[in-house]
Amino acid sequence: MSKETTNKQEMPEQLSDILLVLDKEKMKIQAVKSMDENGKMETVEPTKKNQNQFMRVDKSGDFFSNFFSNFFSQLKNPTNLSFFKVSADEALNKAQEMQKQVDNPTPEGEKVMKEHEVKTENQLDKKQVNQNNMETAQTTPETSEYRYKPEQIDWDTMNNLGLSKEYLEKRNLLEPLLKGYKTNELIPVSVNFGTAILRTDVRLSLQATEDGRVVPALNGIRKEPNLNFEFFGYKFTNEDKKNLLETGNMGRVVDLKNSKTGELMPSIISVDRLTNELVALRTDFIKVPDEIKGVKLDDTQKQTLIEGKPLKLEGMISTKGTEFSATVQFNADKRYVEFLFDRSNSNKQTQSNGQNNQQSNQQNQPQEAPKTFRGKELTDEQNKDFKNGQTIYIDGLTDKKGQPYQGYITFNKENGKTNFEFPNQYKERIKPTEAHKTQTDVNSEGKTNEPTKNIKEPLKSGQKNPDSKQQQEEQEKPEAPAKSKGRKM
Repeated sequence: MSKETTNKQEMPEQLSDILLVLDKEKMKIQAVKSMDENGKMETVEPTKKNQNQFMRVDKSGDFFSNFFSNFFSQLKNPTNLSFFKVSADEALNKAQEMQKQVDNPTPEGEKVMKEHEVKTENQLDKKQVNQNNMETAQTTPETSEYRYKPEQIDWDTMNNLGLSKEYLEKRNLLEPLLKGYKTNELIPVSVNFGTAILRTDVRLSLQATEDGRVVPALNGIRKEPNLNFEFFGYKFTNEDKKNLLETGNMGRVVDLKNSKTGELMPSIISVDRLTNELVALRTDFIKVPDEIKGVKLDDTQKQTLIEGKPLKLEGMISTKGTEFSATVQFNADKRYVEFLFDRSNSNKQTQSNGQNNQQSNQQNQPQEAPKTFRGKELTDEQNKDFKNGQTIYIDGLTDKKGQPYQGYITFNKENGKTNFEFPNQYKERIKPTEAHKTQTDVNSEGKTNEPTKNIKEPLKSGQKNPDSKQQQEEQEKPEAPAKSKGRKM
């Protein structure tokens, strides 16, 4: 197996390219933010405050070429625009340099502009644009969503792991992999070393090698997060360890060192809760929503989340319309704001999202009695008594071996559970309802009920009188005269 497929610490989000644009009419350098469905491009000022809004494009030459061809072809008015590609870490400085060149041209500045300019005339002849549009239309309306293409994947290595294209498609795992994400579930893989076979569960992702291949990255399960060694040059404090073990998030921004370039990268750190692996995310990749469950965030609250800190929000509204409060925090592994409910409150459970909070709220409400028990639907009369906490008789149940059985059930409103008792268990301590008393007396106690005394078969649930023509005939049949017990003379 190639060394690229071995499990290793994952670098924080790779450096990507930023697209700068010069509007020749306004003579203003801006950073591209997005483009809407009508081909209108959105831009923002290239400032540190707006850095989280910059559109990021994979820095690989082939990936960028394909993306930019499609992007440029969809622009509504591209003729007055010039584009420049710069790396994410130098975007702000390059934007300032270029704006100075626009305002006061110099030979040195012109050289910088040409160095980073995207040469549209060499890449976007009409025929190529049309071909790119046809190729991408069948995969996604926004090509930039995808980091990889299926044909770029090293399928030989994938197949050796037992991960065929058909298998990934069947489990709906291929698309998130192509978008650059890890699988949101563990996947069984098998690695044959020739003299030994390793079978384990992993979270799978894809990564590009220096020679352009796209290979699998296996994120294996660890017993616990490795917090006793440096993580990209950073040594965890006791408080860091406590936060990571309790909430899964470290709760602050730290500088991690790029082992190849030596660059310091402000990042947040979280624990992958499926594998216990540490995951880092650069702060300039953190995107915080404007609103969470009906609560609009102000600039201070957004900054708190960007810094990786927990934030208490009150007055949020669940999907069922219930108001609730919770602590939220940005998770580096999930790449979104998650809910951290108070573990010390017995009425709430630790949850990972707002929907699970609904389940916690429901546990605090009175539980409703079910209308069925072990697949047997209750009658209206049974359901009425059952909801009121009365003990009812139920038959027609079937055990795992297919054998019929019956018994008595009682609903506990406090814990929402149904208690079941076999007839011999309830006999001495559970009094059945009046509707089933006759059945209990006749079938279980051996007593006689006058309207049914001649019926040979057991009484049914709630039965007090003959319920069929045959039983009526049995009941009306005259009794045979008793035999004389006198002595023979």
